[in-house]
Amino acid sequence: MKATEITSQNNCQIKLLRKLAQKKYRRQNSKFTVENLAIIYDALNSGFDFTALFLTQDFIDKNKEKCEYIQNKTKLIEYYLIDEALNSSYSQLDTPSGITAVYEKIPSVFNDSKSVVYLNGIKDPGNIGTIMRTALAFDVLNIVLSPTCVDIYNFKAISAARDSVFKLNIIEDHDGNWLNGKKGKIPILVADSNNGVSLSEVKRGGSFCLVLGSESHGVGEDMVKIADKSIKIEISNSIESLNVSSAAAILLHGLSN
Repeated sequence: MKATEITSQNNCQIKLLRKLAQKKYRRQNSKFTVENLAIIYDALNSGFDFTALFLTQDFIDKNKEKCEYIQNKTKLIEYYLIDEALNSSYSQLDTPSGITAVYEKIPSVFNDSKSVVYLNGIKDPGNIGTIMRTALAFDVLNIVLSPTCVDIYNFKAISAARDSVFKLNIIEDHDGNWLNGKKGKIPILVADSNNGVSLSEVKRGGSFCLVLGSESHGVGEDMVKIADKSIKIEISNSIESLNVSSAAAILLHGLSN
């Protein structure tokens, strides 16, 4: 790859990076950024290439081997060389990493042969990213996001999701009617720490749709009415509830084994 140096904050590429920090521009452009070497490296190693790459010289000097691998693996013929001030001008990190990759959002097609995690009103990006990574670990390849969920392409969510963001079918339920369309086609199970039957009583085997809500508000009542069954994890009386990402890991393990 050849280097093309950028020195101005008014450069159109730098302006785009600043815009992509906002959800509305990520949607308008169908693009998102990753500022993490490990995620970029793993994604590229799995066949997911970026559309633009920005590097500081200091980052290149400190990560020569991986930078060489990335430059040899990508199909792009150039990268943008920037200085630390430019990196700081758009970076969403407290300490800019020195590397930024821009990706096109991957159009998702629902995989009917795989199970689903439906996320209802989960606002914490760390939780949503962790759930996605866990879902991939249990071969649950469909993730559906309700209209009230945080954007999965938020940098904190991507940091937690790692390269699972490239490997899952991510579907946005814009009108909130997705579950209605799946009623009778796949068992819909709602996580309910108060009223559900114990996970140990749920029959294993086959695909399922697991609906998860936030720890503070739970799953919406409309979702509970659609569900075929509410399920819960038996926990000690010493604690009221589990963090939703922890609960997701236990439930997915139990339902998938």
